[in-house]
Amino acid sequence: MEKPIVFKLFGLPFDLVGILGSTLIALAVFLLCKWLAAKVELRPNKRQNVIEYLLEFTDNIVNTNVADKDARKHLSLYAFVLFLFILFMNQLGLFLELKVGDNMLLKSPTADPVTTMTFAMMTLLLSFTFGVQKFGTRGYLQNYARPVALLLPINLIEELTNFLTLSLRLYGNIFAGEVLLTLIGNQLAPSLGIPTLIIAAPLAIVWQGFSVFIGSIQAYVFVTLSMVYIGKKVAKE
Repeated sequence: MEKPIVFKLFGLPFDLVGILGSTLIALAVFLLCKWLAAKVELRPNKRQNVIEYLLEFTDNIVNTNVADKDARKHLSLYAFVLFLFILFMNQLGLFLELKVGDNMLLKSPTADPVTTMTFAMMTLLLSFTFGVQKFGTRGYLQNYARPVALLLPINLIEELTNFLTLSLRLYGNIFAGEVLLTLIGNQLAPSLGIPTLIIAAPLAIVWQGFSVFIGSIQAYVFVTLSMVYIGKKVAKE
């Protein structure tokens, strides 16, 4: 079982795996977007078409789920960056894992619940912010008791369940995919020599392809649900 590399700064523990993976993905997303948008022309080239398609794709997610025009102006870029960031994070561990002895140095950051909970908390804080901007603090808090006051405890519990389901769904899918790939490569393949190696090789390829698909779908699901949650905060029941 691999061990995380944890260091302390100002008395707070930090996981080096998550920091390295997140930094690497942030750099990769930045360089990709910079390359795709390097030459913006009136007649779009192939690279420009790709980034415009991605922007349109995430913008459609926002427009479909958020009715408030003021909120949509700020959410389009957030949804675009969030989608690319999570998409790349989900795929990292499928193609690149680094270990130093028993210590894991690099894997998918989204295979760690701390990372996915951070993304979920960002979404919830944004939903609170847009809700207060739309209705004011008093009006926003009153929305928890709409359409009837009896729903107040249910609406409060819903905030916690939204946070947990949003974060743990993403974590569970990515973590399970990486665990199964590890079991196929480290347990099944060498267990009985050549026969199991022959079985494990195509199985690993198929599962890796399936994991790429699942990672892409989960990035889409996370962004879509984020916009749904924010959209609910800027609209009355």
